[in-house]
Formats: sequence, C-alpha cells, structure tokens
Amino acid sequence: MATLYRKYRPQTFLEVVGQNHIKLTLEHELRSGRLAHSYLFCGPRAVGKTTLARVMAKALNCEQIKAGEAEPCNQCLSCREITEGRALDLIEIDAASNTGVDNVRDNIIANARMHPTRLKYKVFIIDEVHMLSASAFNALLKIMEEPPAYVIFVLCTTEVHKIPMTVISRCQRFDFKKISVIDIVKKLEYIIKEEDIKIDKGILEAVARQSGGHMRDAESILGQIVALGEQKAGESLRITQEDADLVIPRNNLDEVINLIGLMAKKDTGNAIRLINKLVDDGFDLKIFTNDLIEILRQMILIKINPDLIATFGVELGENLETKLLEVNQQTNLNLLLKFVEKIIKAKDELKNAFIVQLPLELAVIEALTEEQPIVRPTKTEAIGNQEKNEANQTTPPIRPSKESNVHFDQIIAKWNELLSKVKQVNHSLSFTLKVCQPTDLQGNELCLTFNHKIHRDKLNEPQIKNLLEEILREVYGEDLIVKAELDESLKIGNNNGNDDEENGMAIDNLLKTLGGKVVQ
Repeated sequence: MATLYRKYRPQTFLEVVGQNHIKLTLEHELRSGRLAHSYLFCGPRAVGKTTLARVMAKALNCEQIKAGEAEPCNQCLSCREITEGRALDLIEIDAASNTGVDNVRDNIIANARMHPTRLKYKVFIIDEVHMLSASAFNALLKIMEEPPAYVIFVLCTTEVHKIPMTVISRCQRFDFKKISVIDIVKKLEYIIKEEDIKIDKGILEAVARQSGGHMRDAESILGQIVALGEQKAGESLRITQEDADLVIPRNNLDEVINLIGLMAKKDTGNAIRLINKLVDDGFDLKIFTNDLIEILRQMILIKINPDLIATFGVELGENLETKLLEVNQQTNLNLLLKFVEKIIKAKDELKNAFIVQLPLELAVIEALTEEQPIVRPTKTEAIGNQEKNEANQTTPPIRPSKESNVHFDQIIAKWNELLSKVKQVNHSLSFTLKVCQPTDLQGNELCLTFNHKIHRDKLNEPQIKNLLEEILREVYGEDLIVKAELDESLKIGNNNGNDDEENGMAIDNLLKTLGGKVVQ
C-alpha cells in the first residue's frame, strides 16, 4: 500500500483538514480576484502549509474555474500537471538545502523575470524560508517589492521569528494551528473506509492524540499500524488493539479518569487496586502518570473557566471528554490541586522506585488522608441550610410563549450546527447539550429533556440559558425560549436520526459509559 499521507494528500480546499480561518480568507480572495502578491504561511510542522500552498496554486491556474468560484476542478491540464508535480510554472524551493544568495538569484529572481510557460501565474513556494541567509533575504526582498503581475510568492516557515520584518511586512500573513483530534479522526475514518480497513474508533482517537495535532504524523502512525494487520482472503483488513499497541505507547485514559473518580469519592482501597491492576496488565506507569497529570490539568482548567479548555486543553475525543466532565462534577478545585501536586511528586520518584507502583500508591494515600474530616451538620442545621439554599436558588423568569416560524424538524436538522457554534464559545455547555434530547416545540418554547438533574440544573443557570438562547437565535433566526426538563427514563439517542459518526451526535452509549456515577 502506498504511503497514506502521500496517497491522501488534499487536492482541494474542501479536502484540507482544519485551518478553516485561512481557507475562508483565501477562497474569498480567489472569488473576488483581489490577490496579494506574497503570502506567508507560518505555524507548526505537518499541519498543511505546503499542501494549502499547492491547492492555492492550482486554484489560481485552473482552466475551468468560473468567476466567483475558488475550488480547482482537478480535471483540466493545469490542475493535473500540478497534482502530478510536473508543472514548470510551479517552482518549489527547499530553503533548508538552498540557503545562499546565489540560489535566490538563479532559482527565483531569474525565473521570475520570465513569463509563465503555460500557466496564468508563476507560483514560487519557498519551504522553510527562515533558513535563508541574510544576503539571500535581501535579494529576495528586492523581487518581492516589485514583482511582475504574473508572479505569486508563498513563503512557508515553522519559525517565523527568524524572518526579517522587512520581508514579513510585504506578505499577507496566515498563522496555521495544530489540527484537532476530532478533525484528525474524521480524516482517518475516511482513509480506512477507502482502504476497506476495519479498525475501532478508539484506536483512531489514540492515533490522533499520539500525533500531537500533526496530520501527517497521524497518517504515518496509521500506516505503521495497518502494516501489522492480517487480512484473510475475501475479507476486509482488520486491525486489533494488539496491533496498535505495537506502534503506540500503551495508555488507557479511561482508567486515568476512573482513578480520579475513585479519589474524588475517597475510595482509597479501590484506587490502590486499580493501580496494581495496571501493573499486572503491563501498563507503563510513567506513561500513565503523565496522562494522569494532563487529565488533572484539564479538570483544573474547567474549574477555573470552561472556556479555557477549548484554547489550552488537549483534545481527548468525544467519549472521553464527556466522561471527564461527569467526573469533574464530583470534585472541587482545591482537591484537584492537591491531587496534581502529589502526582507530580510521585512522577519524579517512579524512576528509581524499587516497587514500581509504590510512589503512585503513596501519592493517592497522602492526597486522601490529608483531606479535612467531613463535619456532618445536625438535623436542625441541615433543614435550615436546605431552606436557605432553596430560597437563594435562582429560578429563570417565566416568559410568555408565542408563535414561531421554526418547526421541530428544523430544530433537529440543524442541531449539529448549533452544537458546533456552542462549542466555539463554551466548551462545557456543548458537553451538556450532547446529553440532552430536544423533545418538543410549543410556539417558541423549545423543550430539552435530560436524564440527570445535574445537567438540567446546569442549563437552568441564567447565564448559560441566555447564552444558549442567543445562539439559538443565530442558528434558527427566531427568538426561542429554552425549557429544561428531567426524565430519568428517557433513552438518549441520535437527535437527528443520522447514524453517521461524523455528526458527533452518536451518544447512545453515554449512560453505559457513565455507569450511573452521577451525584445528584
């Protein structure tokens, strides 16, 4: 089988994974015809800089592209030449291997003075441009200041701070980001479907996490795993967890979250049993401890401000994120800070431990035994506190219902779009909505039903409710009032009836995953 990252390299803007903030701008410029003469693509490696530069070159020179369009056809001669790497007017230069001024004069300046041989634009893609020498930059700057109308420069770099400001100021700059776990998994699912490979989604999520947000790394890791699989005659190639364990360092984030859950319940005995079971099952406690610290960090960020997790957290995949949020409801910030302090200390001691699990065992015991004893209130105090809490509980104001132009089937049809917009502004709320079921629409009052009181109460918080209603107005174009209800017998399923896992709404197994651990 061909190398996956080369075989499935994107050939259109639509196929490029992530980087939507960049794709939208470039597509708009192509549609309007208002193009810059120099572009600077900067960001981490293996996130699509060179790929997007090639797609842009293809769109600039596509023979069949119509006015107001941006996607290359991939069928005309120009598109085929660029795809196959034989377009004479697309010049790709590796600045890491050609750092001197002579290279700039011979390969760029001299080439730029000649009109394209066949294409409309002559496009120069200079990879790792920060490796050019000072004199080479000065020579490049001269041609960039007054380039011919048919020349487009695309400079790609992983170290933008090494590029002179005189060069940066003459470019339209785009900052690329690492690719999310969700987007990587979608691309990997497409690949295994095309290759007729059977593999568990959990393995794909592990591959995505291991890649660290680099699409090419994820495809390379998947290729290594696939190479180990066995295929019987007439059957699809099947990849097992054992195959994946040979390539990806073994970890189990489910068990990490389970351990934190046991610690939150002060269940020291079962926490110690879990640690020893990991050792018996062959887990590397160093890797497990690193994962434990990262998950605790995620939980601390959520406690401080749920919006922080979207910016600074590491994506875990939908199933794990939902479980993490549920366990986090059972903890408080002080407890998490104590946990992470003890675990970091244990991590340093694991290297030289005579009994490998002992430092982690001691960390758990110390964290739990140092907890202040729980002072249980008297019956009179409990009743008084309950009445006080009920009196202080903020009840959302009742607003009159009115007729709406939105129908219930429209609510379901655009539910995924709503979830996507919610996740951009409030990560925690997006998790809450994934465990609810839109059940009714009376006038402009939308009923959302939950299995658990904790989720219903979360949605009834005035600030959260107002935010959701604002996003509902943006998605559906109507002022909708949210009504949160509780039905513990309700079976949560796909809200739109679509079984496509890419929709992110497949949460039928949520209750099984949570295992009835919710504290009400």
